[in-house]
Amino acid sequence: MANVQDYQAFLDRIAALRETVTDRLSSQLVADPQLADVLNKQIDDLLQSAITADLQQKPPPDKGLAQLVGLGEQAAEALGEARLPQAIEPYDEAVSSERLVAMADLYYIYQHEMIGVFRAVQKLQELFRAGAVYLSSGAGAYALYQFDRREVLRYTRRDRLAAYRRAFGYGRTPVPSGSRVNSDFHGLFQHFTHQVALFHRDKRISDVLRERAYDPSFGSIAVVRRAGLDLRNNLKFTSYGHVNVLRVEVMQLLDEAYRILGSDDIRKLYGADTAWDVVEIVLAQYFGDRLVTSPRQRMAIAGREVLRWLAQPHLLQNQRSTFETLLLEIAESAEEWLTSAQSLGLTPPRDDRRAALPWDRPAAPAAAAQRVTRRPPAPPAVRGAAPRGRVTAPLNGARV
Repeated sequence: MANVQDYQAFLDRIAALRETVTDRLSSQLVADPQLADVLNKQIDDLLQSAITADLQQKPPPDKGLAQLVGLGEQAAEALGEARLPQAIEPYDEAVSSERLVAMADLYYIYQHEMIGVFRAVQKLQELFRAGAVYLSSGAGAYALYQFDRREVLRYTRRDRLAAYRRAFGYGRTPVPSGSRVNSDFHGLFQHFTHQVALFHRDKRISDVLRERAYDPSFGSIAVVRRAGLDLRNNLKFTSYGHVNVLRVEVMQLLDEAYRILGSDDIRKLYGADTAWDVVEIVLAQYFGDRLVTSPRQRMAIAGREVLRWLAQPHLLQNQRSTFETLLLEIAESAEEWLTSAQSLGLTPPRDDRRAALPWDRPAAPAAAAQRVTRRPPAPPAVRGAAPRGRVTAPLNGARV
């Protein structure tokens, strides 16, 4: 274990190394800015390796307290000889990838729930039981029977809606006792996709303006990383419990429902070409819903890709060129999610402002109205008085 003197000397040597390398390669750094990222990464790796080696060493039985307070044979004669741990495990690295992938799949399921896939199958079940449709012994009819028989073994619709509310804050279904609604998810998710889209837009502009298109762009990776870490930490606390098991079961349910809707006898019943056509016909004919199949389905795919990307350690990448390359994987997905969400009115139109997500949410109109104090009734109008709505100066310094 390093003591205070060794720790300070090591940091001074690292700082001196940075200055020496920068001074000797100053001319090359001007000609090749990417070289600075490479040098910084190598020095940062050297520093991190020393910290990792220090963490792996076993501390003394008394954790260095006797040495610090001056007890025993190993008592420190000066503060610089006392043991000084360098760090603990970083917070942002202690995230389970499996749980975040489960949240991504649950978001995918939620969007299909909002499309109405399960409602369409349920309506077909009702019509099949009532004999109101020309279905008898086809593949779709038999699958509807099996779908109905297995209903008692699955999570109910109320269980699914409660999971969406707890995980993403969507809907109005009460959450189970002891849990809370994740009301921050949508704002953080919108903020992260917006920053990824801005970074990708900056990169496209810089690719056009520069001679070498594959040089690092002028976008800020720190803003993207911070927005991604905030979103990932938010999902971390809502990914516990039965979410992992529920998403596996409901993904199987979604696959079964889509196969039922795409069976030959059910498609012929409505003259549809695909299962999505059956969904839209049933929702429009029996429920009178406004069809949002296309934007919701693209939000499901793009949103799941973005959340799956967050489950990987890409956000912790410090080298700029590597981070840009990894971020390109979800750049188009972020743009597509924002466009689809805007078409549904789920997010405000984008602008070019680089403002960060506000910490305080705007108060609801009802809550704001409750905080407005009641004013006394206005006095009768007097000739020569100021018009209503215009403030006049107080007389003799009196308060109004």
